[in-house]
Amino acid sequence: MSSITVREALQGLAQALSPHSETAPLDAQRALAHLLGRSPAWVLAHPEACLSSPQVAQLQDWLRRLQTGEPLPYVLGEWEFYGRPFYVTPAVLIPRPETETLVDAALRALSTRPSPRVVDVGTGSGCIALTLALERPGLTVWATDVSWDALQVARRNRARYGLQNRVHLVQASLLTPLVGPWDVVVANLPYIPSPDLTHLPVARWEPRRALDGGPDGTRWIRGLLVQLADRLQRPGGQAFLEIAPSQDSILREQVQRLLPGAAVEVLPDLAAMPRVLWIRL
Repeated sequence: MSSITVREALQGLAQALSPHSETAPLDAQRALAHLLGRSPAWVLAHPEACLSSPQVAQLQDWLRRLQTGEPLPYVLGEWEFYGRPFYVTPAVLIPRPETETLVDAALRALSTRPSPRVVDVGTGSGCIALTLALERPGLTVWATDVSWDALQVARRNRARYGLQNRVHLVQASLLTPLVGPWDVVVANLPYIPSPDLTHLPVARWEPRRALDGGPDGTRWIRGLLVQLADRLQRPGGQAFLEIAPSQDSILREQVQRLLPGAAVEVLPDLAAMPRVLWIRL
């Protein structure tokens, strides 16, 4: 097997990623750093370094997968969220920066409560629940997901950060087995309308169950709102739900109907798009 330099590996990765990524060069640096066990800065500083034979074999496998359109996080087996790596597989959604807006908002709410009861609904990889526990030492979080396979990924991430005693995982649909009352509820539930999934590239690779929000995209969010009516702490309970920007008005109306008297705002993400439904009782 012929030797390959770092420069050649970066070029190959960037070429494979470019049809599917707007940040192909940066993603190529991240991928090669992961492969070599080095930092991206080292990769840039050593373009003439040669990969070992096992590394070349791994690179070729990655290039083959990337050329089919498989997302880089699934190829690497992990992705960064809130500054930390989390294991990911095709059983869970890939963590995205817009979801960090939800975490920021929840942490602000938790900072004013001494011993809050917190639940993450539809936890997937566990990145939201685990990040809250990591950012606030001593916090205990319950996390639910209907998918057993997703919970296995969350368990791996929980073990990775040693949070077995502070993050409790439950297989459940929404909040069904958990009575509460909860001080803070966070959720990134499916919110893409079913008809839209037929032409979205994300639906080719990521779990449809974690994307499909029903005919108008709000089925699962509305289901959670119904449960919050008697499971969110009164007064003072807060919920933070990730939504699609187009669902801003309809979900505000749903909150006012299902949770009379609740204050409701929609917080923008880093791109200034409506992203997090913030409910306060």
